[in-house]
Amino acid sequence: MLLDTYGRTATDLRVSLTDRCNLRCTYCMPEEGLDWLKKSTLLTDDEIVRLVRIAVTRLGVREVRFTGGEPLLRPGLVSIVARCAALDPRPELSLTTNGIGLEKVAPALRDAGLDRVNVSLDTVDPETFHRLTRRRRHGDVLRGLAAAHDAGLTPVKVNSVLMRGINDDQAPDLLAWAMEHGYELRFIEQMPLDAQHGWTRREMVTAEKILTSLRSRWTLTPEPDGERGAAPAERWLVDGGPHRVGVIGSVTRPFCGACDRTRLTADGQVRNCLFAREETDLRGALRAEAGDADGRVATDGEGAQPAAEAEAAGDERVAELWRAAMWGKKAGSGIDDPAFLQPPRPMSAIGG
Repeated sequence: MLLDTYGRTATDLRVSLTDRCNLRCTYCMPEEGLDWLKKSTLLTDDEIVRLVRIAVTRLGVREVRFTGGEPLLRPGLVSIVARCAALDPRPELSLTTNGIGLEKVAPALRDAGLDRVNVSLDTVDPETFHRLTRRRRHGDVLRGLAAAHDAGLTPVKVNSVLMRGINDDQAPDLLAWAMEHGYELRFIEQMPLDAQHGWTRREMVTAEKILTSLRSRWTLTPEPDGERGAAPAERWLVDGGPHRVGVIGSVTRPFCGACDRTRLTADGQVRNCLFAREETDLRGALRAEAGDADGRVATDGEGAQPAAEAEAAGDERVAELWRAAMWGKKAGSGIDDPAFLQPPRPMSAIGG
């Protein structure tokens, strides 16, 4: 299990497959993009699957979400999903994507074993989309959403970030559109994870402001099933149901006390919190093991260690590193602390 000193258990793994993205959202990265990670530093497909297997079979992880950057840019995505779906016990598998390219690959992802998708879309207006993302791909995202729904990757969830002076007046329109198409909408407060380090609490559209905007058109009542638990979104019934809307107040209404997440970056670093400034290198452990494998593993001969035993021992060493990383998790994100420092790596490298 992945326990920390505050009694929390991590059962939800977020795996970043790449730091690259085909959009340039203003709240994430500059227009010119970033210095992408070198290919040699990225986890290979085999390394990703092995780390997911360790998490599922040795550490109690039950849910795995593939993120980025933009995970659809990962050439081996469908194969990675299929191999993870074949694990025993089988984890629940989901994907967070900007939706570009999803139209073509949604059926293959479903057949590989993906359970559902979250698609990031901040507006139903193409011109506002261009202003936010610096790309004219709004239609591609809409087609991707429809393809995911038709493929059965449901419930299809839509993640939206509101930016002051750009789309902060569009929350009611977004919700009306989502209900019309059968998508579950979730608003997310902008977080201090942009590459430019330009985030300020003063300019952030808060959860309370989002709810006030929605209530100008609908009656919102808290879901009747009670406690939020580790779920990041607080959810409300819209006009009594059946439609729901969620708000993730990561900054003003945090859920750190019940957090059940562990994170793996595209270059193989464990992060015990989205806002952590420390990481634990699992890629190095895997590759160090591979580098001296010839000295430890032989097919026959006195004193030889069978390959399966060597891999199992290596898995346990990685699991111990992972346990130690999670044991050191802090009580909260620290955003409200005057001494808070934004993580040096942006969201695209960390994984959402």
